[in-house]
Amino acid sequence: MANHKSAVKRAVQNERRRMRNKAVKTVVKNQVKGVRLAAAEGSPEDAAARLVTATSKIDKAAKKGVIHKRTAARKISRLTKMVNGASA
Repeated sequence: MANHKSAVKRAVQNERRRMRNKAVKTVVKNQVKGVRLAAAEGSPEDAAARLVTATSKIDKAAKKGVIHKRTAARKISRLTKMVNGASA
């Protein structure tokens, strides 16, 4: 464990950030899963609606620094391609 006051503070901050990042990643994962399931079921309206929400959550995660911006772009691109393919 940390010995200095500043190191103790950093450990507490890191734990808080870790928990926050974990929560955001879980939300993103669940949103992506929802879009994939809606696209697989063949309901294009539902998939498109879920895609909008998922895109927002992914962008916010990238903005907060939880995931990299290129990772976010790749996820959004693949989901959009999947939804457009399912509706066609």
